[in-house]
Amino acid sequence: MAEEAIELGKTGGEFKKKAMELIPEGGNLDLCFTCGTCAAGCPATGLDNMDPRKFLRMILLGLEEEATKLDWVWYCTGCQRCIYACPMKIDIPRLIYQARATWPREERPKGIVGSCDMALKNDSGSAMGVSPEDFRFVVEDVLEEVKDTQKGWEKLEAPIDKKGAEFFLNQNSREPATEADEMVPLWKILQVVGADWTYGMKGWGGENYCMFLADDKSWEHVTRLSVTHAQDLGCKVYLNTE
Repeated sequence: MAEEAIELGKTGGEFKKKAMELIPEGGNLDLCFTCGTCAAGCPATGLDNMDPRKFLRMILLGLEEEATKLDWVWYCTGCQRCIYACPMKIDIPRLIYQARATWPREERPKGIVGSCDMALKNDSGSAMGVSPEDFRFVVEDVLEEVKDTQKGWEKLEAPIDKKGAEFFLNQNSREPATEADEMVPLWKILQVVGADWTYGMKGWGGENYCMFLADDKSWEHVTRLSVTHAQDLGCKVYLNTE
């Protein structure tokens, strides 16, 4: 190992400055062993012939513009396996988030942009744009059908806006939009274990594509809407199904 730590240069763009803040000891190259442990557990490894180790090395070697513009930065799921595996705990997902944020919004993946925009349409926070009123209708309709047609589940519950429930449950919005029956197994599990739970009319959408879009303002709006409603209902635990 070199006697003196090799560090990122003092000059560079805003992304490099953020990288130097996120990587321990101001971008100390000696802290990355290039061991490849991060790449070994990453679901995006190999896509576009890239992996977390290559991404990090590109940044550290001054190729920040090339690294931030890679389509590969949009393949990261944010699972954070790389952090847990890394012996030096380098936060690569945060670097990828910052890389996404450098893209003009109109150039970011249309599917993620569209899902984020849908979540901002109403108080559901639903990436499918399902309104609070439509959500209530679907839940109550499916619940009534189950109670009428499935023996032994006549007392099944799927409460919405229940005050003081222990768990505030959110929901993948694709299910009430297109696969409503897929909600029922979880209701049954919660019934069997005797859980005290509720959905909320506001903020029930479980996914947050604004986070994946690296849109801080919209991410905060969707999250705050949901958490605030859970607090207003007096729920003790926020249970994120996603």
